[in-house]
Amino acid sequence: MHKYLKKYFSLNKALICIAILNAEPSLQGETSSKVETMIKEIDWAGISFKMIQSGESDHRLIWLHGDEKTAKMALEDYVKHYSGIAFFIQSSDREIPFIDTIVDPNRIFSTEGSSKALQKFKSNWNQTQLNEAISLLEKGRKTFLNEIFPTNGGLLIALHNNSRGYNIHSETQNSTSVSIKKDQNPRDFIICTEEVDFLKLEHGPYNVVLQNKNLGYDDGSLSWASLENGVRYINIEVRLGWLSKQKKMLNYIHYTLIHANN
Repeated sequence: MHKYLKKYFSLNKALICIAILNAEPSLQGETSSKVETMIKEIDWAGISFKMIQSGESDHRLIWLHGDEKTAKMALEDYVKHYSGIAFFIQSSDREIPFIDTIVDPNRIFSTEGSSKALQKFKSNWNQTQLNEAISLLEKGRKTFLNEIFPTNGGLLIALHNNSRGYNIHSETQNSTSVSIKKDQNPRDFIICTEEVDFLKLEHGPYNVVLQNKNLGYDDGSLSWASLENGVRYINIEVRLGWLSKQKKMLNYIHYTLIHANN
């Protein structure tokens, strides 16, 4: 009889663990650990972000594309329940106005990336004007990165949505390790830049790739900047409109990489 009881309790323990990973953040009981919430705005070359600091955690989270509303809602829900510092771009569009053109805010985190981003929507720059525009982005970049980069080994988590067919297979050639789950939609996946994080996440329920090497192509993304600066970066990419899925994936990242180490 004893062995059957042992099997019964082991099974229930496994079911409880699965329930925790799939629970909404409010079920995990961290709200009481938050001390206070501070809200302020920060600006980089005319690009505004609302910063919400909740509690004392050094982990940072960011929403960069204004048209990816599901990611915004997932992040808003997260900061209600967990400690961390969250950054919300103050825009409702994917690209943001800059001088007399628009740029993708996730393609200006390097000089080379900025040059490409500026010329994507305006091809008739003269070299002087282009250099001045690049210089304007250069001036505030380091300060902004210092603001959003965590210290002491903290995580930087970016939340993104897709609606144009982009999926994990688009990233495999840029990755050093890949873990694709047969029961998961390929458009829902995680990118990480630290092998230690990948080794933990690859055993979980979600698609994940490791991108911990500079493959020689600078696209100006926050992922690239994080890798260059030795920052632990996570991107949670989910189909637009799948809020419950993105909240569960963010909850899983929190439980696996943040909560488990506290």
